[in-house]
This record gives sequence, C-alpha cells and structure tokens, in this order.
Amino acid sequence: MASRDRAKIRRLVRSFGYAIEGLRYVVAKEANMRIHVLASFVVILASFWFRISLTEWLIVLLLIAGMFSLELMNTAVEKTVDLITTKRHPLAKHAKDAAAAAVLVYACFAVIIGMLIFWKYIFFS
Repeated sequence: MASRDRAKIRRLVRSFGYAIEGLRYVVAKEANMRIHVLASFVVILASFWFRISLTEWLIVLLLIAGMFSLELMNTAVEKTVDLITTKRHPLAKHAKDAAAAAVLVYACFAVIIGMLIFWKYIFFS
C-alpha cells in the first residue's frame, strides 16, 4: 500500500475519533442529550417488547438518529456562539434560540410519530 493511501486511512480514522470525541462530550455535558439517550433506550426496549414491524423499526431508528443529530448541531451552534462573543447580543440569542427550537420541533414530531406507531401495541394488543 502506498504511503499516500496509508495517510488517507490515518486521516479517516482520526476523523472518526474526533466524531466519537464530540459525541462523548455532548453526552457528558448536555443534560438534554442524556434525556434523549434515555428516551431512546426506553423506545428501543419497547420496540423489542412489542415486536414492531421492520418498517416501524426503520422509522424509530431514523427518529432517534435525527434527534441525536439535531441535539449535536444545537450544541455546536451554542458553543460556536459562545466562542464568538461572551457579551449578550440579540443575534447570539436568536441563533441559540433558533437552534433550540429546531430540536424542540423535531422532538415534538418524533413523540407524535412514536405515539402513532406504538398506539396499537399499547391499547390493542
């Protein structure tokens, strides 16, 4: 293998390491992410318990991945704004509020979709 190829592989492995480091940081430091992880664990257990269909599994997993991704991006926005300014500024507040709102909107719809999926298993099984 050429040294150029080995260097590319090392960069790729390092980039995965950085991503894992970011995930660890957000789980360790952000209470909302820990709530999402706990809720996801409960939903996955319920999915096994009720033996949901493959299509329902795909939807549940997409909802969980989307929630985690949005919470990670929300943290990235918040930390970037904090890095740029320590002063209270209306635009900084708007940026942080908008990022938090994105998480809230997604979470609300994820709950609604989850209720639609699990409704029949909880009340009609």
